[in-house]
Amino acid sequence: MQWSIQQIARLSGTTSRTLRHYDDLGLLPPTSIGANGYRYYDEAALTRLQRILLLRELGLGLPAIAEVLAGQTDDTAALEAHLRWLEQERDRVDRQIASVTTTILKLEGGEQLMADEMLDGFDHSVYKDEVEQRWGAEAYANSDRWWRGLGAEGQAAFRAEAAAIEAGLRDARASGTPVAAPAVQGIIARHYAWVRAGWGDATPSAEAYLGLGDMYVADPRFAKHYGGAEGAEYVRDAMRVYAASELA
Repeated sequence: MQWSIQQIARLSGTTSRTLRHYDDLGLLPPTSIGANGYRYYDEAALTRLQRILLLRELGLGLPAIAEVLAGQTDDTAALEAHLRWLEQERDRVDRQIASVTTTILKLEGGEQLMADEMLDGFDHSVYKDEVEQRWGAEAYANSDRWWRGLGAEGQAAFRAEAAAIEAGLRDARASGTPVAAPAVQGIIARHYAWVRAGWGDATPSAEAYLGLGDMYVADPRFAKHYGGAEGAEYVRDAMRVYAASELA
């Protein structure tokens, strides 16, 4: 089944001009062009458009989106990673809604406002105590300063890179690729660079990086990003190989 450019524009809330612009950039070529010159799109094109629109909502510019799409050729894995991020965002927004609702009700009832209730869901530093306990206050301070300095687009790009890395590692494990294989170690090199960027001015040591891998396995919150405990173990083992060869 194929849909015309007008149908796609209406269903996606965008414009035919925007879809033609995506084609000009190589982001979304039409599946076919009719004798009347109209552009038509099939299911694969709609899946790609969905990914483009999701990345746009993250705040990424079109050049950055092109890089993400080029690096994530498996639509299903990429959308699964994005779905996990959306679920996290939903939880955060739900907390914000509950927080604002509570504030309104207390203001209307003349009740005392509580800071922890009013600000729940607004602070990105919910893991502050945990990070400081594991890696020290300086590590958290550097990371926090770096994160705030990224701005919305930089933060979106950082999340997109995380999703691309997760998808790549999930694909590698699913295909049975050994953790020491160059393809896997290439993804882990990206992962280490991603982790190092999050440390701000500091550089994670081999010990800290290995501790992160152990945490992926021990903590279900992190393991779920890699498909559960077995996926986290695969990533941890790949990180150990990388640390032994590159961080020793």
